[in-house]
Amino acid sequence: MRFWGLRAILALAVGLSLAGPGRAQDSSEGQRCLARNASLDERIAACSEAIAGGRESGRNLAMAYCNRGFALTEKRELDRALADLEEAIKADPTYACAFSNRGRVFTLRGDFDRAIQDYDEAIRLDPTFPIAYNNRGDAYLHKGELDKAITDFNAAIRLDPGHLISYDNRGFAWHQRKDYARALADYTHVIEVAPRAAIVYLRRGNVYRDMDELDRAIADYAKVIELMPNDARGWRNRGGTRLLKGDTTGGIADYNRAIRLDPSDAASWNNRGQAKLHKGDRKGAIADLKKALDINPNLAGAADALKRLGVKR
Repeated sequence: MRFWGLRAILALAVGLSLAGPGRAQDSSEGQRCLARNASLDERIAACSEAIAGGRESGRNLAMAYCNRGFALTEKRELDRALADLEEAIKADPTYACAFSNRGRVFTLRGDFDRAIQDYDEAIRLDPTFPIAYNNRGDAYLHKGELDKAITDFNAAIRLDPGHLISYDNRGFAWHQRKDYARALADYTHVIEVAPRAAIVYLRRGNVYRDMDELDRAIADYAKVIELMPNDARGWRNRGGTRLLKGDTTGGIADYNRAIRLDPSDAASWNNRGQAKLHKGDRKGAIADLKKALDINPNLAGAADALKRLGVKR
């Protein structure tokens, strides 16, 4: 999750000190361990100091382990994160945030059922915890259980109407359901509140594209390019939509940039090759289509195009 991550937000424990009255709650390590604006490395170092100090126990110790586990999860050091979150649960088995964060680790490992079990426990411990509902909804989304996902995102939004990631996730679920009007409403709400949320423009553009409102899709992809000029996705999606509009030259130009930024995307090579073929550039088309198949040998469109050209793979 950049301010947006791939589809969930980690549960970060904040709002409680790391030590009891008159002890370490004002220490720099305690503040950095809890601080939202601390870097991941700063948080890991500060929480490690608090843990190593040996003065904390119960909820305070659980918070230190949980916040370090959060930072390690963000750094994708999942084994270390899991160990910390299990220590947090041992220190205080009533601490909902530790279960929610551990669920996130299981989600990143693709173990969605275990993730859901942890989110269930987090919600049982704290039924007013919006992040746990959001994260459980994300796990259901990965499992393709869209109704359950939407129910959880609704709950997260009801508990915290300012929780934009839940709107973003719900918009994605509505899109999967082909309920385009609701998807647009959720994405537009996020954009109104956070107008620099580039990935949300990308997702709203995808909805417009699927609705065949191609000019609106192109406008949203252009905003993605403005906000993230070095990310291939805006160029790639605008290029594909330009091709749908019959703008072969514009589509190829966008794919040129997308491929420079991300040469590992087989679909970009295939689509540029198909566009070159449409323009009569047989040699360029063959080169691109072969490159697409080098990356993804199962890409049927590229294989079929080469077969029609009488070219062996």
